[in-house]
Amino acid sequence: MKTESYVRVINYYETDQMQVVHHSNYARYLEEARLHMMDQLGLPYDELERRGIIIPVLELHDYYIKSVTYGDVIEIRSGVVKLTPVRFSLKYEIYRSGSNELLHKAETSHAFLDSDFKPMNLKKVHPDVYEKLSQIKEISG
Repeated sequence: MKTESYVRVINYYETDQMQVVHHSNYARYLEEARLHMMDQLGLPYDELERRGIIIPVLELHDYYIKSVTYGDVIEIRSGVVKLTPVRFSLKYEIYRSGSNELLHKAETSHAFLDSDFKPMNLKKVHPDVYEKLSQIKEISG
């Protein structure tokens, strides 16, 4: 299954004096893209949390290729690249919107925890959620 890319405009407050996006903002952009992807799967985070599913970030790897600056419109393509009953990993590619100019690449990994912050076998406890996640296996755009 392919999902729509997440598109956003870079705000002035997200940049430094050179109007280049500060590196700390990329984690936010990835989270926004991840939430957008999950919404398209019918898995909004608030619903998952009501069901007792917590999905913390375990790892974040960023690869800075080209500067993103104030006023740029970026398109973030994301997808699940690894899924197990207790973890999943995603890849992200950030492009200048409307082009194939790759600006940034990233990867995140996550765990599935219950509301007591204990590891959860998502496939056993919430097989419907696991099935929906298994539908996204590649970068989508």
